[in-house]
Parts: sequence; structure tokens; C-alpha cells
Amino acid sequence: MPNSHFSPELKTKLSTPLKIGSVEVNSRVLQSPLSGVTDMVFRRLVRRYAPDSMMYTEMVHASGLAHVKELPKVMDVDVNERPISIQLFDCRPDFLAQAAQKAVAEGADTIDINMGCPVNKVTRKGGGSSLLRQPEVAEAIVKEVVGAVDIPVTVKTRIGWDDAEITIIDFAKRMQDVGAQMITIHGRTRAQGYNGNARWEWIAQVKEVLDIPVIANGDIFSVESAIKCLEITGADGVMCSRGTLGYPFLVGEIDYFLKTGEKLSPPTTIQRLECAKEHLRALWEYKGNRGIYQARKHMAWYAKGFEGAAELRQQFNQVETVLEGEKLINLAIENLMIGNG
Repeated sequence: MPNSHFSPELKTKLSTPLKIGSVEVNSRVLQSPLSGVTDMVFRRLVRRYAPDSMMYTEMVHASGLAHVKELPKVMDVDVNERPISIQLFDCRPDFLAQAAQKAVAEGADTIDINMGCPVNKVTRKGGGSSLLRQPEVAEAIVKEVVGAVDIPVTVKTRIGWDDAEITIIDFAKRMQDVGAQMITIHGRTRAQGYNGNARWEWIAQVKEVLDIPVIANGDIFSVESAIKCLEITGADGVMCSRGTLGYPFLVGEIDYFLKTGEKLSPPTTIQRLECAKEHLRALWEYKGNRGIYQARKHMAWYAKGFEGAAELRQQFNQVETVLEGEKLINLAIENLMIGNG
């Protein structure tokens, strides 16, 4: 563990609760919304190790909520899941305001508006990171949603559209001015997707000019990277995204370090595989066969860093039943135990 160079001021801040408008969260580490990943099953696993952290639902398309039959599926929040934020995306302020009211009724503690998703099918419709190129529309959205609900409204975005259009400083100020209570910034442009490095220095510049909390996102894969990011950015917290795929322990590990200054021992490979087995069964119980197909990618994420992992990943891709999957994991655990014996 590198020596932390947190300034006394930053160290004090990181050991206190995070205030998002009227909501107080006893953790500076957040679990990012991830499409096709952060359903209730995944969030429960993350929360086991990070009980105080803010979790986010998968991104919900506001106009999709017009079809009430979709509501339980996309906004499935457990009554005991606190704190929880429901993330919405669209480019129409009125649709988003209506969706936000439904999210409040479902138990959301905050509403997060996605202005960072780089995927074509989202940006083509004027949502996600395309809002970086339409700051007036983004302002109208935040204004309308803030006026429609009595819980904090937050924004998640990127540093800009591409290298020629890094507009985050002006954009973030605009979001604050129309009532956003927190902004999370992924330190890449839309054009970068998930390639190259996250440019945390831009987040540092935003932090200097904003009064609301600024959360740093991008390349948070370990306790060490979280520390480095916080030192560079001076941010009010970090949000973990891809680092938690197949590793739902990460948010809790970083949270524990920020609160205690001590590093937890990482889970063993066998503990990770036991977690994978639990994840698989829970997805099956929650979603039936659809859960099994969804579990394939999760199982592949867990199967890393040990002998036979590549072969196991291929086998997971063929799994059709929960028993098949459990059998594969049990066999892998058995082999590891023999190897360690």
C-alpha cells in the first residue's frame, strides 16, 4: 500500500459522511449504474461488503416507463435497499420529470440523470453523452426534474464529446446552477469509450470551481487506484464501475480503507468462486432462465487469475441450467483445493 499523500483537509473530508443535498450518505465510495449488471442481485452482493454506500439501478429509459408493465422490471428496488439512486436517461425534460416522480414512488433516495453513456443507440436518440453537445437541453432537463421531485437530483457525465470538445468545466457549472446537487464525472470523452486512460486532471479542475460534491469515476480498479485518483482530483468521493465486475468486494474494500486507513485482506480465489456460485443461483431465482443467460458473463468475470480460468470461462458460455453452472464452479474449487493441498 503506497503512503497516502492526502492533505489534512482531504483526509478529514473523506472520513465524514457525503452530503448530497438533503441526503447524507455514510460512505464516499459509490457503485456505478451499469446496464445489464447492477440489478438487485448484484447490488445485494456489493452492499454486503459496503452497507453504507450509495447504489444505482441500471439505467432506465424514461419513455419506457410510459409502459407501466415495464416498471417493476426496470425500477426493482428492495424496500431495505438504502441508500439507493434510480438512474434515468432521455432527452425530453417532461418525460424525465414524470419518470423521476415514479422513481420517487419506488423508493429512490436520489435521481441520477445519465449524461455520459457513449453507446450509439443512446446518443442517437439525444440521450447520454450527446447532452454534452446540447447544454441548453441538459439545463432544461435538470431544471424540470428538480422542480418535479423533492429529493436530490444528480448528474453523471464525461469530460466532453471528444478531444476537440472537452467542455466539462462549463457544463458542470451549468448543472450546478440549475439545481444539480452532485455531479459524477467519468474522466474520458465520449469518443474514447473505455479506451485509453481516464484523465483525472479534468475532474480536479471541475472540483476547483464547483460547490456541490464532485465524484470521480474511471479506472478505479483497486484501493490504490482510488487513493491516487482522490489525491489527484481532490474529489468528494469515487465511483466504481468496471472494477466491480466479477469482484463485488471492491466498493467495500475502498470504503473500509477511507474509514480506517487499513487495507482489508482480499478474498481468496475460492471465496471469489463461492461468491460466483451464490450470484448464479440468485440470478436464477430472480429471473429464471433469463438469469442463467445473464449469469454467463458474470461467471466469466469471476473466472480470472488462476490456473484453468480460461477454460472455465469457455465452459460458462455454454451453461444452460443453474446445476450445470454450480457443478463447474464446485469442480474448479475442488481443483484449487487439491492444488493448494
